Amino acid sequence: MTTIEQIAEAILRDDSLLTRALVQEFLRNRPVLAEIARPETDEPTLVVAAALLELFALRTQQSAPTWTRQVGPMEPPRYLLKSATHMRRLRDLCRDAAPEPLRRRHLYAPPDYLAFA
Repeated sequence: MTTIEQIAEAILRDDSLLTRALVQEFLRNRPVLAEIARPETDEPTLVVAAALLELFALRTQQSAPTWTRQVGPMEPPRYLLKSATHMRRLRDLCRDAAPEPLRRRHLYAPPDYLAFA
């Protein structure tokens, strides 16, 4: 079974194909998001995992795990699409319209980031 840590690590490696596949598998299993335990991992992976769980909770109308509220933002801020680093309009869109759970953690992506799943 796919874990939230695996998804976060794929995102941090900029592996968009693997990220999409892992998210689809993760959500296909219909996890109860509030029951997912805090990952025992490094800070960047934890920040991305918390943001993702809150994003998935928002989109599936579930509660996020309570531990996600204790996780701070990513430092330095990070764009989750490689192309945003050299495409000004995409970068502006990501910064201005990122879903709230991502933006709160200084993670920037388009408003429909991972919405396909």
